Amino acid sequence: VQLQASGGGLVQPGGSLRLSCAASGRTFSSYHMGWFRQAPGKEREFVGAINWSGTATYYADSVKGRFTISRDNAKNTLYLQMNSLEPEDTAVYYCAALIKYYTDTAYYTTPSVIDSWGQGTQVTVSS
Repeated sequence: VQLQASGGGLVQPGGSLRLSCAASGRTFSSYHMGWFRQAPGKEREFVGAINWSGTATYYADSVKGRFTISRDNAKNTLYLQMNSLEPEDTAVYYCAALIKYYTDTAYYTTPSVIDSWGQGTQVTVSS
């Protein structure tokens, strides 16, 4: 599946932003999906995941309660709603199609869990 993320930009601390990830190619609805991010000078990290049907989500502790992942299988689109943004959220955000859905962050560091990556979209939180 081919993925294309969009919606990044510059936002003030405390603000909100919604990212989208459009999918094409193989059946989007058959994939679990995830969001990851990479800040300057740091490794890529897991943000959150959603199962194929959209009935279950799992988040990294750093974004729990502030970020919400959703999907619209009819539109082949994944979303990441980000609220109460902090400067520490500044990063390039990536969407990914997942081989499996886990409720343990450690599993998402394994390259084999990723089927395909989208290109990143920059999010900058700054006053």
